[in-house]
Amino acid sequence: MIRFGRQVCGDLDAAASREWLVTDGLGGYAMGTVAGLRTRRYHGLLVVAAPGAASRSLGLAALDPVVRAGERVFRLATDEWAGGAVDPAGHTHLAEFRLTDGVPCWRWDLGDVVLEREIAMAHGRSAVGVVFRVLRAPRPVELELTPLCTWRDAHGERHAWGDPQVTPVAGGFEFEGVYRVAGPSWRPGGEWYRGVHARDEAARGLNPDEDLWAAGCFTATLAPGETASVTAFATGEPAAGAVPTTFAGGMPAAFIDGETPSAVEIVAAARRRAVALGGGDAVGRQLAIAADQFVIETPTGPSAVAGYPWFGEWSRDLMTSFEGLFLTTGRHEQARRVLLRAGATVSDGMLANTADTGTLEYNTADAALWFLRAIDRYAEVTGDLDTVAALAGAMDEVLDLHRRGTRFGIAADPADGLLMQGKPGFALTWMDARVDGVPVTERQGKAVEINALWVNGLASTAALFDRIGRGHDWSAAASRAAASFEHRFTRPDGLGLYDVVDGPAGNDPSIRPNQLLAVGLPHVPAADPDIVELCRATLLTSIGPRSLAPGSPGYHGRHRGGPADRDHAYHQGTVWPWLIGPFVDAARRTGADTTGVLDGLELHLSEWGLGSVSETADGDAPHAATGCPFQAWSVAELLRARALEGGTWVGR
Repeated sequence: MIRFGRQVCGDLDAAASREWLVTDGLGGYAMGTVAGLRTRRYHGLLVVAAPGAASRSLGLAALDPVVRAGERVFRLATDEWAGGAVDPAGHTHLAEFRLTDGVPCWRWDLGDVVLEREIAMAHGRSAVGVVFRVLRAPRPVELELTPLCTWRDAHGERHAWGDPQVTPVAGGFEFEGVYRVAGPSWRPGGEWYRGVHARDEAARGLNPDEDLWAAGCFTATLAPGETASVTAFATGEPAAGAVPTTFAGGMPAAFIDGETPSAVEIVAAARRRAVALGGGDAVGRQLAIAADQFVIETPTGPSAVAGYPWFGEWSRDLMTSFEGLFLTTGRHEQARRVLLRAGATVSDGMLANTADTGTLEYNTADAALWFLRAIDRYAEVTGDLDTVAALAGAMDEVLDLHRRGTRFGIAADPADGLLMQGKPGFALTWMDARVDGVPVTERQGKAVEINALWVNGLASTAALFDRIGRGHDWSAAASRAAASFEHRFTRPDGLGLYDVVDGPAGNDPSIRPNQLLAVGLPHVPAADPDIVELCRATLLTSIGPRSLAPGSPGYHGRHRGGPADRDHAYHQGTVWPWLIGPFVDAARRTGADTTGVLDGLELHLSEWGLGSVSETADGDAPHAATGCPFQAWSVAELLRARALEGGTWVGR
């Protein structure tokens, strides 16, 4: 359980900086803050994802509660307006917020009246349930709930240009033909709430204001112990194949039968699902729930969202997260399907990175190499060589096209067998930020982690092909690339490995965490404990390694400001929690001390994106979190590292 009392709940800045998330298993979600304040354009109770989560639309933004107890009126919502006013300020009445079994719960103490609210989503359908319960009252109280509505792209805003179409239906209303909201004693209404302000968007240099439609009001008279429930759901049918069969016993029967479940059933099913996920100790159980939030079903098979609230499916993130999300958690059948689905999409030896921009983009030099790493780990964990055999053609294509040459100058150098990549104006490694079309972190050439993955991919594929009896010539290529790697990347001054060799400006001596991948991968000849200690001294923080050592040219200690400011800092010193996995791999391979290296990340579970791990954090202390509050590879690598370090885990 993650739990806060009045000192956090009643402090608007503290409560509004802690976010909660519940998901639907399709890429959609409900998300907000402990305070109840919508600080992002992405916050809402019903955010509906297109298949694969390449795009999302925000529907029901909020459900503002008012309690009438005799002559007393308590407005329990917390709203901020473009002029700077916070009204109402319902957070001042919050006595407790807790996150238990992945379900957020608020408790308002109004003296002799105590009210609580729980929120959860149905797994496998775009549906959210909100349950209000009177815990204590001397007599029945009146509860009014005002739905604040919109329908827009989750990345944008909508303003009051004409009234929306709101159609009365049994138990509530339908908004513009795309979603319904059902609850007790619906009373139609309608007015624009103009100038609703999202403070985090203002801090990110984006438009922070929009208008929301107050569609009317649900009302209920509740005695102690009684509940009022509201359900909102997309009216479209679930995508074909989107309803998972795994854990069907944890879903409410009404959902399995194709009907819309009640909010009470949605909440109860979410709790059952969370308990069934396992995880061992308290931290493991919370990480199991966090991992589950990223795993989604698409019409073509299982996948994972890279991060909430704004990322969809990214193949680099999926393959980097693969072991933590699918193998560490015991999702072996889903893991198999993920690999087969990915193998079917290989084009010119590459995986498409994302469709978030509206088109399929083949613009990554490492996703296909992480794919080879994922296959190797899958075979090691499951022993399933039949799937390896089914993927062998795709594996051969990846290695062959990388050796001969594919998009963006990706090719093995005939002189040394190492992998070159890059093209002016493109950033193909995971350090991919660009400003005005120019890469911020120029890594064209032979990047250290790309070549570590290349060497490892050649060697692991050769070993797997030997096991399945498939002919190949990858062993010789692996040996040559490994020898060249050791010769070319080792710095003569003893300060670790070059980050890039044969780049436009020669060899790059920047101290970056990418060298940790070389030390940690089993087939790469870089098992030097001095590299681990160098990275520990210059890069490691309590929540993961920095992307560049302080004091280096171009170092940025704060990942803040507008889009260009943030992109300039993104890989220039910003902390990336996912890199804790490569650090632990490297430390364990070289026998270095790992005592306490995961402690800060475990504490981080209650600091920002509640129960999860952020995408990034400031490079300078105190390393305040930034980026996505809920990031897949951050959670996955903490899960995996924790398992390596002996953390308890009970798979599904």
